[in-house]
Amino acid sequence: MTTPAERYAAAKLRGQHPVTTEFLLTFDFEFDPFQISACHAVEDGKGVLVAAPTGAGKTVVGEFAAYFALQAGKKCFYTTPIKALSNQKYSEFVAKFGEDRVGLLTGDTSINGEADILVMTTEVLRNMLYAGSNTLNNLGCVVMDEVHYLADKFRGAVWEEVLIHLMESVQVISLSATVSNAEEFGEWLGEVRGQTEIILSEHRPIPLYQHVLINSSLVDLFSQPGKINPEILALEREALRKVRIPRNRREQWGAQESRLSRSEIIEKLNREDMLPAITFIFSRMGCDAAVKQCLAAGLKLTNTEERAEILATAARFTA
Repeated sequence: MTTPAERYAAAKLRGQHPVTTEFLLTFDFEFDPFQISACHAVEDGKGVLVAAPTGAGKTVVGEFAAYFALQAGKKCFYTTPIKALSNQKYSEFVAKFGEDRVGLLTGDTSINGEADILVMTTEVLRNMLYAGSNTLNNLGCVVMDEVHYLADKFRGAVWEEVLIHLMESVQVISLSATVSNAEEFGEWLGEVRGQTEIILSEHRPIPLYQHVLINSSLVDLFSQPGKINPEILALEREALRKVRIPRNRREQWGAQESRLSRSEIIEKLNREDMLPAITFIFSRMGCDAAVKQCLAAGLKLTNTEERAEILATAARFTA
């Protein structure tokens, strides 16, 4: 139960940040302190760098930036590093703000390109800046999701150019789960963009369990917090011993590695109830080859009824 002093302090805070208070009421759960602090900073007109673990709810701050911009009669751009993420955010924002107020701009898709809230890849925004596009008129906020892409060897320059060339009047809300030097990065943002508040949260609401696949054995990385599982060390020693054996003797002794194929790995994860899973493959050609491997292996992760439903859905949306 809150004390009268705490209720007074909360009421005073609501009076100072009315837009944040309105926004909070649109959700059916309580915000974490870092989310509230970040929303307050946005409402105060500051730039924000939010660094919090995956699943902590950083996207809420990006949603608030869009909500705040609409309340102020301004536009908001939400930038992402990849098209798949742009498509996902577009769907989420349409559900939140309505189809008429949200648009999508990627390299091969343009939907409602003059909407008040535009979801786009960062390259699209960079190209707008260099072209002096009229779409930039009345821009209030830019959300840079996964801002740690700035460190990407090939694409980081795009992000850097956007941050440097955005108009001084635009608030930048940067979100990242993995930026390791948040304070240093926040200071640089302050130099480039003006006053930037750094919001950090180390609380991980979704637990992270790490496993290692060695040959055909899937084992926990840690036996207890901070202590490597002894089973992994034994498997590693055995794997190294096999590697040191000349190939002809390995075959002679039957010491071949029991390495699983891609489809076998997926089937193993399925048996362990560890799907869905994401495989990182850093080329389109590699992704296509991986799909062909799974198809050739006859990999099936759904039953007859589920497959029929998937086919019917695909047919309906591609008719």
